[in-house]
Amino acid sequence: MFILALLLRRLAQGVVVVLLTTLLIFTLLRVVPGDPVRLIVGGMAPDNVVEEVAHKMGLRDPIIVQFGRYLGGLVRGDLGHSYQRPKSGAEAQGGAYNDPTRGEMASVSDLIMERMPLTLQLAGIALVFALLISLPLGIAGGRWPGRWPDTLAFAAGSVFVSLPNFWLGIVLALVVTVQLHWLPSIGYHGISYAILPAIVLAVEISPFLIRSLTVSVSAIMREPFIEAGVVRGLGPMRIVFAHALRNASVPLLNLLGIQLSTMLGGVLVVEYIFDYPGLGQLTVNAVLQRDFPLIQGIAIVTSGIFVLINIGVDVLAATIDPRLTE
Repeated sequence: MFILALLLRRLAQGVVVVLLTTLLIFTLLRVVPGDPVRLIVGGMAPDNVVEEVAHKMGLRDPIIVQFGRYLGGLVRGDLGHSYQRPKSGAEAQGGAYNDPTRGEMASVSDLIMERMPLTLQLAGIALVFALLISLPLGIAGGRWPGRWPDTLAFAAGSVFVSLPNFWLGIVLALVVTVQLHWLPSIGYHGISYAILPAIVLAVEISPFLIRSLTVSVSAIMREPFIEAGVVRGLGPMRIVFAHALRNASVPLLNLLGIQLSTMLGGVLVVEYIFDYPGLGQLTVNAVLQRDFPLIQGIAIVTSGIFVLINIGVDVLAATIDPRLTE
């Protein structure tokens, strides 16, 4: 029952977080300088045309009225329609524009659902790479503190955390793709195109996982129950993986939740560098075009993913160690 109560409490908190995020993004987009209607109708359109379209779109109503209207659609699962992307798939061009008030524009939900699987695929591959790097280094460093495995783990983490993701992405593309022709890196035509961006993201989050594992495993290996296991004749691998790593998994899970949320933010830069057609690239283009509904929809979906990740981490941690709910 405590898991169900925890889940319900976290879900209620998550709804509040998403609503506050929606209000903040909605308000900020409408108070920043610049008029998105001018981009829609074209820079040469007369002011009366701009105002006519703006009134038809409801963009001259008070912000509280606009937000109430948007929230009503959100409750029905309607994230609105893009200002710049028509249903045909091509982006609107200045001059001959597609009127957003005539139902010609693409649904924000459709645009997000089209790109989200690619971003989730990239994040999943990056997480696997990060664990493949972090687990051996972190566990070895924790088992032999002060010795060469610990030094190696610290050195690897220090190098990784010092590498800017945009620089590493450009270097990998030039070396691995242009010079060695091992892997593709620009665009997306299969899962192989996700490997280099995933490596960049994995390098970005690995230092924190390595350090957390090293500290946790080192502390747990000094606990009395570990010494009792040695006295009972348990093998080193069983002690580490069945006992030490299980107890170190709670702080690791909490850190993974934070790093996954951070990684989704880092995806913006990495996808833009590699021209990877995920949510990151879509977000950058939407910001450049001042596509309010698309920016809002991405922010809501992203905050929802953050909430779900944190809920999943809390539930798993409470399942492993019920004392956390006391």
